[in-house]
Amino acid sequence: MKPVRKAVIPAAGLGTRFLPITKSMPKEMLPLIDKPAIQYVVQEAIDSGIDDILIITGRGKRAIEDYFDHAPELEQHLKVRGKTDQLSKLAEASTIESIHYIRQKEPRGLGDAIRIAEQHIGDDPFAVLLGDDILRDTTPCTRQLIDVHRKFGASVIAVQPVPWEKTTSYGIIKGSPCEPDVLLLEQIVEKPDTASAPSNLGAIGRYVFTPDIFDAINRTSAGIGDEIQLTDAIQRLCLEKPVYAYTYQGKRYDTGDKLGYVEAIVDFALRDKDIGEQFRDFLEKMRFR
Repeated sequence: MKPVRKAVIPAAGLGTRFLPITKSMPKEMLPLIDKPAIQYVVQEAIDSGIDDILIITGRGKRAIEDYFDHAPELEQHLKVRGKTDQLSKLAEASTIESIHYIRQKEPRGLGDAIRIAEQHIGDDPFAVLLGDDILRDTTPCTRQLIDVHRKFGASVIAVQPVPWEKTTSYGIIKGSPCEPDVLLLEQIVEKPDTASAPSNLGAIGRYVFTPDIFDAINRTSAGIGDEIQLTDAIQRLCLEKPVYAYTYQGKRYDTGDKLGYVEAIVDFALRDKDIGEQFRDFLEKMRFR
């Protein structure tokens, strides 16, 4: 079995839930303290053993490429002034050499964004990490999925329980348990209403696919929103080959949602070594106002 060394990060969405700021700034570049959200996603891939990352971008997303590139003038400015801490932080992003980019020329859905990666991926298994989901755990979620993929030799998606009233925002699954935290996928439905949802287990933006997913996408018609839905392709795939769902136990923040984004900022601020204690004091004071 081939190791999972490649990852696809779709970053071509319009970010309409964060307008007007996303009119001129990619939503993936919204900061969590002093790093953009996408850096945490890229780092998760690297920490999971990935050494080849393809980011699917779109018009107006050049800031993502610039961020992961070198900034010679800025680096020289910091070097001359002896600001080694800031230089080190810059290096975290600019020294990652395994990032490639390709554009999704029009917003035709997540399934279409993954399809664009087919030539780059070839016949290798690969991970998909959605930029809206920031996950925090001792072992990265993608690493956990890779371990499940290695055990079963099949595609696997990460899921978590979601509030029943939120099923209309997720791909919701039905599956049969085959071992702790792992289900054999029987059905996945894109954004069902509460009454028809097969469960409250929702896909959370982390996947490991065999290359079979490309054939499934290519045979999938446009669905909700007249877009090629990745969920519909996964449903097609699971009717033909085994697909597994892994119930992720770690912490997840949906930074594509305003409240989820603020919650992530609060958590990251409390954990920040420079401002964590001061911020905690601030929150304590706010409680009594």
